[in-house]
Amino acid sequence: MNILVINCGSSSIKYQLFAMPEAKVLAKGLLEKIGEEISALKHTAVEKNKEKKLEQKVASHKEGIQLIFDLLTDSDVGVISSMSEINGVGHRVVHGGEAFNKSSLITADAIKAIEDCCDIAPLHNPAGLMGIRACQEILPNIKMVAVFDTSFHQTMPEHAYMYAIPREYYDKYKVRRYGFHGTSHKYVYGEFCKAINKPNANAIVCHLGNGASITAIKEGKSVDTSMGLTPLEGLVMGTRSGDMDPAISTFIMQKENLSAKDMDNIMNKKSGLLGISGISNDMRNLEAAESTEHGAALAIKMFAYRIRKYIGAYMAVLGNVDGIIFTGGIGENSPVIRGKVLEGLDAIGIELDSAKNEKARGCANFEKDGGKVKLYVIATDEEKAIASDTYELTK
Repeated sequence: MNILVINCGSSSIKYQLFAMPEAKVLAKGLLEKIGEEISALKHTAVEKNKEKKLEQKVASHKEGIQLIFDLLTDSDVGVISSMSEINGVGHRVVHGGEAFNKSSLITADAIKAIEDCCDIAPLHNPAGLMGIRACQEILPNIKMVAVFDTSFHQTMPEHAYMYAIPREYYDKYKVRRYGFHGTSHKYVYGEFCKAINKPNANAIVCHLGNGASITAIKEGKSVDTSMGLTPLEGLVMGTRSGDMDPAISTFIMQKENLSAKDMDNIMNKKSGLLGISGISNDMRNLEAAESTEHGAALAIKMFAYRIRKYIGAYMAVLGNVDGIIFTGGIGENSPVIRGKVLEGLDAIGIELDSAKNEKARGCANFEKDGGKVKLYVIATDEEKAIASDTYELTK
């Protein structure tokens, strides 16, 4: 079976075509700047080792999906002869609210439930719906699946997901902790359990990238996670503030005469590593400037410190921890950050081997020999996870 995975942003579409069940990537690509005067698409036919780049105006997601389909069946860079060779389409959907605790076939009811979550995911869910509708129009007879960033976290207990605000806001608007990056957390946790040959281990997963979150997983179930109603809560991120005193928002709004939209933009797009450093939201740039720029050094220290605090908290939540896993762009590629996060935790059984840490890539452990807590780098593969769920629901 051939499974197409679609991940729509507000002005972009990422895609991969898999041969299942072996999860072999046949083609992949990224279309950016949808709706602008010039859009850019990079398509790779993996087996043919061929690449094609296009720069042209793509006015809508539907037009972009059609362009992607044309490339998949192209005589030169295509990998299938016709779209009839696609057996299912998996869509990444950021927010499923309380309606979905697992991936789901896309039906009219499912689309209505995704629409109902647009208020709490205004940047993400409308884009996901555009991709779903475009695919449905072009491929009306193909089964499609929605895979949600939030569904893995639906196992959190009530005392972990509720906020200490009047209950009426949960009853009326479903204001609660949902958590995100669930597809990634679930995938790397599964790989960790295989690596240590222990199903249903207790683990703390650190997904560290421009967006960052950390999850406590007890015997296969998410029991707490750092992101909340939206992806703004929790760790310091590339441009998001993470945890802060809620009164800061109203204080700054009053002092600067800002609207709610203005303040939301500051916390989501101008804060985090970028706001602290004044230089960049890219950890590679900050590491390069750490020794000469105080802002870069401070941003790195705050980033690592916040993660370390969460690790301590989640060790208390879990009681006993089999492993701590690092994934995402920073988690997988920065031994410096991993070292800073775990610094000083030897007394509680977390001891890293510096030489192993420097080399750790892909799926590799880096704790000291005999260490009480396993330390792992595991490369995430959300597209593969989406393809797997889609295959299971459409085969």
